[in-house]
Amino acid sequence: MNKQEINDAQRNLVSVSRQAAAEGVVLLKNTDSVLPLKEKDVVSLFGRCQIDTYRSGTGSGGAVNVPYAISVLEGFRANSAITINEDLVAVYQEWIANNPFDDGGGAWAAEPWFQQEMSLSDDLVASASACSNKAMVFIGRTAGEDQDNADEQGSYRLTDCEIDMITKVASHFSDVIVVMNVTNIMDMSWLNTLEHKQSLKAVLYSWAAGMEGGHALADIVSGQQSPSGRLTDTIAHHLSDYPSSPNFGRKDRNLYVEDIYVGYRYFETFQPDAVLFEFGAGLSYTAFTRELVDFSLHGEGAKALLIFDIKVSNIGSHYASKEVVQLYVEAPQGQLGKPAKVLIGFAKTKVIEPNQSDFVKISVPASMLASYDDSGVTGSRNSYVIESGNYQFFMGDSIRHAKHIAADYHVDSLVLVESLSEACAPTYSFERIKPAKKTPKGVYESCLETVPVRTVSLAERIQENMPTPLDIVGDQGIKLIDVKQGKASLSEFVAQMTPEQLAMIVRGEGMCSPKVTPGTASAFGGLSDGLFNLGIPVAAAADGPSGIRMDSGHKATQVPIGTLLGCTWNIALNEKLFYLIGKELRANHIDTLLGPGINIHRHPLNGRNFEYFSEDPLLTGVMAAAQTRGLANAGVSGTIKHFAGNDQETARVDVDSVMSERALREIHIKPFEVAVKEGKASTIMTSYNPVNGHWAASNYDLNTTILRNEWGFSGIVMTDWWAKMNDPINAGQESKTFTSFMLRAQNDLYMVVEHNGAESNIMGDDTLEALAEKTLTLGELQRSAMNICRFLMATPAMERPLKAYEPIQAFTALDQAPEGLIHQAVQTLNLHTNVNTSVTLEVNETANYQFHGVMHFDRDSLAQSACSLFLNGEFSMTLPTNGTDGERVAVEGLQVKLQPGFYVLDIDFVKPGLMLEEIVISKA
Repeated sequence: MNKQEINDAQRNLVSVSRQAAAEGVVLLKNTDSVLPLKEKDVVSLFGRCQIDTYRSGTGSGGAVNVPYAISVLEGFRANSAITINEDLVAVYQEWIANNPFDDGGGAWAAEPWFQQEMSLSDDLVASASACSNKAMVFIGRTAGEDQDNADEQGSYRLTDCEIDMITKVASHFSDVIVVMNVTNIMDMSWLNTLEHKQSLKAVLYSWAAGMEGGHALADIVSGQQSPSGRLTDTIAHHLSDYPSSPNFGRKDRNLYVEDIYVGYRYFETFQPDAVLFEFGAGLSYTAFTRELVDFSLHGEGAKALLIFDIKVSNIGSHYASKEVVQLYVEAPQGQLGKPAKVLIGFAKTKVIEPNQSDFVKISVPASMLASYDDSGVTGSRNSYVIESGNYQFFMGDSIRHAKHIAADYHVDSLVLVESLSEACAPTYSFERIKPAKKTPKGVYESCLETVPVRTVSLAERIQENMPTPLDIVGDQGIKLIDVKQGKASLSEFVAQMTPEQLAMIVRGEGMCSPKVTPGTASAFGGLSDGLFNLGIPVAAAADGPSGIRMDSGHKATQVPIGTLLGCTWNIALNEKLFYLIGKELRANHIDTLLGPGINIHRHPLNGRNFEYFSEDPLLTGVMAAAQTRGLANAGVSGTIKHFAGNDQETARVDVDSVMSERALREIHIKPFEVAVKEGKASTIMTSYNPVNGHWAASNYDLNTTILRNEWGFSGIVMTDWWAKMNDPINAGQESKTFTSFMLRAQNDLYMVVEHNGAESNIMGDDTLEALAEKTLTLGELQRSAMNICRFLMATPAMERPLKAYEPIQAFTALDQAPEGLIHQAVQTLNLHTNVNTSVTLEVNETANYQFHGVMHFDRDSLAQSACSLFLNGEFSMTLPTNGTDGERVAVEGLQVKLQPGFYVLDIDFVKPGLMLEEIVISKA
């Protein structure tokens, strides 16, 4: 780890992260131009999130140890254009001091969705109104991994206390601004029902905006930046309006009855009156016109390219601003049925001054107009086709405000774009919705049709594509660097590896492996002496996507959540932001970030929606590609996840995502396809759940037929942590130990086993057993080894000095004993603590000392917690654990070399939750 490079990277990220946070703010209502705040305005702030500002969601996607975080209050105070009611701030500060933030004890998925609010008296609000003319009310929410939202107060809905807060404020102020400091969209129907609703003049989503969120919000409300964020989801009047609601949250199988009609595709086609705020909505402080300057068509048929040249003019007189141009297509219904409108392209302008213009170009390959025929109704089954008819285009600042433009594209007869193979079709029979006849109001009635089920033989498909094994030749002196330098082929290199070495290289170790950057998610590659002697480096993976998670306590930049970054609609900004994150990764000797997350916002209650971008696959894919390109340009990789259908956290390791092949291809894996083909994506993480009966980590059609054979992906595929697999042919029973099924599907890397467990096969996986029983071939195992080595050659790990892992670190003693109780080093320290603490040790003899922790963690096995140990202020080791269901377990730490003298042992619960009962120190 290079401290100077880390500092430089973090410094460079500040302004770009702040800009991204500002551009993702979505202003949904601004009656009487109550925003931006004017010079003479004094604003009273209500709600604890002005101080306890949410900066991310929970779980692995938000667990970044930050050097600082700017709250809303701090951001407003730092902005000279904003004047706040400090007397009211003082009341909140005193109340919060007595009612601190509830983190649920810090345990995994234990943080509540919301924080208790201070009850307001009429006298307090009236007093605030007497010394300020505007009020700003903050609503806060979080959710995350292993914790879906719920259709209840304090989650998707406001609490009674929040309703009372807004109502009282609105009764005393005529200009009220509501700020949603949330990780996901939530119920907004109260805007139409609350008493004194006429006082609610402005509503904006500031989301969870990372470390710089307070500054960014201040930039927007002060008018120093005009809001340019646009919704990437539809906000409906009622949760029940979302078509996935009847199936969301089931624990056995989740039927995707809505098929391709997710989000606005459903609402604009079948139920437009159910929409409160439409997809793409968002206001600016100024006004724009959009003009189609030129429309040109290049080529024909499947290879045609449609180019739209658009002039955007700021017709306001006061504020400069960026603007998002959204282009939609209305396709003919044809035989397949289509949504009423679909986003087909977009662009964000530069900052346009009043009475000035900017020009943008949107290019649309005709292939993007294609639909997937999984039934054969068009005569081209298992193919992307453009059905005949007139394709009309609409341009505007949201899907509702998009106007028809003179750029129709007529297709005389069916165009075959791409002929593929049936892949990952369901085996469970169910029905999906489809447009029926169009009503006089222009809305389609819906009907149901039976979803086509699997007809291919997976056994035959796998056998036909079986790789040829390489003869094992033993060590020929070829190192991996020789392959990188073109002195030997990858096949020649892998042919040297024994079956035992091959079985080792497909196992990653973690969490918090001491072989790589402290506190990261995994180490993989040359984890054993035998692999290291072949010149295979050890690579590091760190949790993301909104920053680098290091459970060692090391600090990293936290950028805004994925949903906010999607709401920027700014491709270049996302690429720049993640290029800089890539620089921070490199400085920390981390080779891949576990992100971006690119699952679809299928339902508002999904707890991990904050990690993802949108309900729309094109927007999701384009943003993912921008981020993975940025990371790749910095020399690292982004591991796009979760492939596929990880659309709820409830029963996420078991619930079967059952969907049609059309829905899978057009909606749920389309973002992955875009990231692979346009974003230089070289690493993919499969999801926990089954997809159409086969767990994703062992789903052959997902990982080989589609990903590699159709898309041309040549990188690595890894499991999610402690995932399960089942038979890629017959499905059936699943297990974490079925790595042979994983390898057959060409999911290359199992994440993760315990420290030093790759060589010993500590988890007892069945790779070598299956090889001996010929249910896994040598060629399949070698194929994954080649994928891993090919990836490693392109990582920074290959550029770092190839050093053997040194498990024993030496520490320098203090000459003088610190004040307080001193313990002899060789003993059992009885601690029974879950808060940071320090113990002074005295060492009398130079030796290697082994540390163990005895702990329990009252959560299930997928939950994660960790504490780090520091000796005289220097990091020594992390003691991680999964949930133990309350049972005491011993966690083996590391050996350290200590000389005679005194050592202050600091214990830092960087990932709270576990209860540390004992630390056992013995001579090694």
